[in-house]
Amino acid sequence: MKRIVTMQDISGVGKCSLTVALPLISAMGIETSVIPTAVLSTHTMFQGFTFHDLTSEIKPIMEHWKKEGFHFDGIYTGYLGSFEQLDLAKELIATFNDKGCALVDPCMADDGVLYTGFTTEFARAMASLCAKADIICPNLTEASFLLGEAYPGNNYDEAYIQETLKKLCGLGCKVAVLTGISFEEGKLGVYAYDSIHNQWYQYYREELPQRFHGTGDTWASTFFGSLVNEKGIERSLQIATDFVVECIRLTLEEENHINYGVNFELAIPYLLKLL
Repeated sequence: MKRIVTMQDISGVGKCSLTVALPLISAMGIETSVIPTAVLSTHTMFQGFTFHDLTSEIKPIMEHWKKEGFHFDGIYTGYLGSFEQLDLAKELIATFNDKGCALVDPCMADDGVLYTGFTTEFARAMASLCAKADIICPNLTEASFLLGEAYPGNNYDEAYIQETLKKLCGLGCKVAVLTGISFEEGKLGVYAYDSIHNQWYQYYREELPQRFHGTGDTWASTFFGSLVNEKGIERSLQIATDFVVECIRLTLEEENHINYGVNFELAIPYLLKLL
């Protein structure tokens, strides 16, 4: 049985980060080990949430794993909240990335701005973590901060996206994926570049009328699980995108859908069919 480890925070209520990654990757038939970076009472769409940092626990966890001789088929990092956690993520990859399947989702920005508490210095440090990854999957805002370039908004063409992907691979990763890309009104998807094989991939679906917290984590978890299941880059992009669309569709069918996140639980049978 394949085994991966994912390093990110966990919320008691609300579907994002580990509360998405753990059930989804497990459902895909992969043993999912975790390094929680922080515990929150709810995800950040709710007001007044509690937060407890777990950075001091990460190093002892890795030391214990080294003593036990654990090995993993993949490593996946999501939201990381400090420079120290970025350094620990680099150590995790350096120590346990035996199979050359380390995915970094550089969760730090959207809609042209950094998340609260992050700085351009943090973005530069995130770029140094991306250099250690095999695959990265930023959105266009995150890509702009990683590269120290101006955010283009919706003013881009395919040549710009391809050049950006090449620059992202220039950071040190083998494969770069840009999420949330659109060249046609009503269509939204992903564009990827495999620098090792000089291959381009893109895939688009209909853009649904509402955005939900945690869909990026849902996409990245599904993409990573598919990769570890040896579906390849192109098919994994399709599986992850199709699954997120189905999750949103099912959530919108709920009469009073709220901000817990998408109802991915209801879409797991569909995911298994995709696999």
